Amino acid sequence: MGIRLLAATLQTLKDGIVGFFSDFHVIYGVEIFLFFLLIYYVSKVLRDNDATKLMLVYWSLFVVGGAMHIFAPELMDKTFFLFYVVLISAFMLILFNVEVKKSLWDVHSTKVVQSEKTTGGHTEIRSQADTEHCISNIIKALQNMSKNNVGALIVLSKGSLPKQVLQSGVTIESEISTQMIEGVFFPKAPLHDGAMIIHGHKIQAAGCFLPLTQKTSYPKEYGTRHRAAIGITEVANVISLVVSEETGIISIVKQGNVVRYADHDMLIDALKDYYWQEMPLTDKKRGGGR
Repeated sequence: MGIRLLAATLQTLKDGIVGFFSDFHVIYGVEIFLFFLLIYYVSKVLRDNDATKLMLVYWSLFVVGGAMHIFAPELMDKTFFLFYVVLISAFMLILFNVEVKKSLWDVHSTKVVQSEKTTGGHTEIRSQADTEHCISNIIKALQNMSKNNVGALIVLSKGSLPKQVLQSGVTIESEISTQMIEGVFFPKAPLHDGAMIIHGHKIQAAGCFLPLTQKTSYPKEYGTRHRAAIGITEVANVISLVVSEETGIISIVKQGNVVRYADHDMLIDALKDYYWQEMPLTDKKRGGGR
């Protein structure tokens, strides 16, 4: 009985495959390619985000649907099967919409290595004193703007940003100073509404437009500036520093997570984390052997 059932199953599978290829057309080849490309992309997103259980669920649903299409075509024909796979794929991608957005930015955006002075392809090495001077200037500017309720958005880039972000603003390429930062965000200044991009020890650009977060779970009082600060950290490896124009509250944003009411010590920690982990420093190397 078991052997007959197995033989009947194999025969049904064979007939389905033979029937499919007997009516094969070039358009079917394109459909198959796009079909498996979708499955591969969804599986990659799930794998990259350590969603092993969800990936097993996804593949299980795919196998069940495929089996129904082969063994019970009257219940699930080709059109319905394709719709079924697209539907479960779309559901999985919606669950990871931020990660999908980031991967699309990585693929379709030409990344530009930002403009610290280079010698032989290597970033210029700065001393610890230079770095501490930059940190002090940034914090002083943030605190001054906070006291005066001047809105500001500074992005600390860790090596690259999507090309369109940089091109949306004005290239500055200046040393970091409190006066320069405050001058850019002065309410009547032409670039005050955009974001300032800092890379290493340079202010690279200002007046830049950033992608806004699409999440609805954040407080309603977050305006465009905060949503832009969150949005860029969702799609690029950066840190955002925000000063609220309404309240003067300083916030630190990393990977979509917002820390409000950032005080002096919290800002120092965030900036040291940025500089001393990402930027090559001469004194850091000497101090590492202690």
